[in-house]
Amino acid sequence: MSRSRSLRRGLFRLLPPLSVLLLTLSAPRASAWPVDLSVSLEPGKERFHKLSAVDWVEVEDPSVVTAEVLQGSNELLLTPLKPGRTLLLLYAEGKFAVWRLGVGAPGRPPEPEPSAELLAAARKACPGLKATEGSERSLTVHVKDVRCREALRALLKTDVYLARDLELTFELPVLQDQLAALTSALKGSGLTVSYRGAGAVLDGTATPEGHRRALWELFRQSVGRVPLEDRATVRRPEPPDAGKPGDPMP
Repeated sequence: MSRSRSLRRGLFRLLPPLSVLLLTLSAPRASAWPVDLSVSLEPGKERFHKLSAVDWVEVEDPSVVTAEVLQGSNELLLTPLKPGRTLLLLYAEGKFAVWRLGVGAPGRPPEPEPSAELLAAARKACPGLKATEGSERSLTVHVKDVRCREALRALLKTDVYLARDLELTFELPVLQDQLAALTSALKGSGLTVSYRGAGAVLDGTATPEGHRRALWELFRQSVGRVPLEDRATVRRPEPPDAGKPGDPMP
């Protein structure tokens, strides 16, 4: 059995302007650095995106952008509030993805994050790394050790690559280290994560907030793509007992 795992491309595909479909028929995939989509916004100018399916969304920093799913339409309304950057987590039918939302000053796109030094560091840490630029941008890497994984994680947090641009192959010890980071990050959430073959399994019971936190950590702690089996049971807190009819008022 091979000691490596191939992590393929992303969950979202960019379609014609203002139309992004969440793919719900392909194998479930967990999101990880880099983001699936980068959206540039301008303060005061709302943006609508059409999704094929969505259960909920959550913005990391709602002081920069707010996001609302319009009931009955699967339309996502993004309202930029001030210049800055934040992330958007989208979830539907056991799948999730993360978008970067960048808000620039009026008439100017958000400034890109620096990446040249980080790419050079990744080349040094990951011998054999292949990167192409332009319209056919791609990054192909055999991730052999933790040093390479961490260099890639720093690079992939920038604007240079989207999830669909990657072709990563991981050695088993690197995935074990990544799993240890995830396990530590999920401590106390009521949820656990494990690898089954080339995929990840999220299991346990949590509140909606705990489930969302777990998905954020899967994204933040990981590099590349891995199929996700979301077995988590999400339990909403029961409302306070209002008492039985006829009970005396306190």
